[in-house]
Amino acid sequence: MAWNEPGGDRDPWSGRGGDDQGPPDLDEVVRKLQERLSGLFGGPPRGEGRGRLGRGGQPNVRMIVFILGILFIIWLATGIYIVEPAERGVVMRFGRYADTTGPGPHWHIPWPIETVIKVNVDEISTLTHRAAILTRDENIVEVELTVQSRIQDAADYLFQDQDPERTLNDATAAMVRVAIGQSKLDFVLTEGRSVVAMSIKERIQDLMDRYKTGLLVTSVNMQPAKPPEQVKAAFDDAIKAREDKERLENQAEAYANEVLPNARGTAARLLADAKAYRDRLIAASEGETARFLAVLDQYRRAPEVTRQRLYLETLQEVLSQNPKVFIDVTQGASPLIYLPLDQLMKQQNQALPEAQMQAPTANNAPLAMPERAIESPQRPVDRERRAR
Repeated sequence: MAWNEPGGDRDPWSGRGGDDQGPPDLDEVVRKLQERLSGLFGGPPRGEGRGRLGRGGQPNVRMIVFILGILFIIWLATGIYIVEPAERGVVMRFGRYADTTGPGPHWHIPWPIETVIKVNVDEISTLTHRAAILTRDENIVEVELTVQSRIQDAADYLFQDQDPERTLNDATAAMVRVAIGQSKLDFVLTEGRSVVAMSIKERIQDLMDRYKTGLLVTSVNMQPAKPPEQVKAAFDDAIKAREDKERLENQAEAYANEVLPNARGTAARLLADAKAYRDRLIAASEGETARFLAVLDQYRRAPEVTRQRLYLETLQEVLSQNPKVFIDVTQGASPLIYLPLDQLMKQQNQALPEAQMQAPTANNAPLAMPERAIESPQRPVDRERRAR
């Protein structure tokens, strides 16, 4: 707009005067905003606030309470905390232990009344210990083992012991010396390694519980013990001799396992035969006894008849097995001597199977008649001739 136009007496910079609206004044905008905020918080009436505040007036109470309420809510919100599954929350109230919280969301009275310390209880820590220790039989052995542990009680771990890791290290060194010092060298080098490791674990855990360190010993892994380098050659020879001994013992045990069953079987068979022989003799003796008692009963009833019968039966039994013929020539008679062909044939038939079993059949050699079978019937004749 030109200066000479109607209404040109207005100030083009301030926009005051005239009928047209110019750009707003920045101070006026700020002033209006302050008045609106003052009215919102219960301030003085419009147009009076600047003068009263400028003269040292006090701020409104409602605005102060509102601001303090917001700050209090924010302060309470700072007490919310979350404990991870592998952690435990230790709550401190004015610097003193108050409680232990598990995994999940929790709330505590915010600082400076209560504070929370989060402790990881699932983390495994490893401690390695090496030492040269004197055994029970006065030998030196080098031992290396690893001790794994984790936090069992977060409160004890934080407040009961000043340095739980150092306590664990010292306890391991002490208990290793105690366990190795009570064992012999051969036991530590061979099958006793696992037993010694278990003993060390139990001793360390007992000491940790007594000192309330809050640590739990999960495992103790003991590496194979070895002798010092200065005497390693001698120990190798001793180990080789021990292995040879074990090998020979195993061979002897295998041989014993093979021989003992056979010996037991033979012994059982001999015992069975002896028992059968005993039973047979007992039965025969009982039979003889019963027969003797029966004869005795008959003898008591008729002594002469029984005595004569026994005499005749005995002679019959004895003479029936004698191949010789006895002839009574005391009366001066001349008996008729004949050749007993039936007896000769019987003896020949009895001797034939025995000759076939003893003589070789491959050469088809003729079976010879036993000389005894032929000569036996002639012996009474020769005796009779000599008697004449």
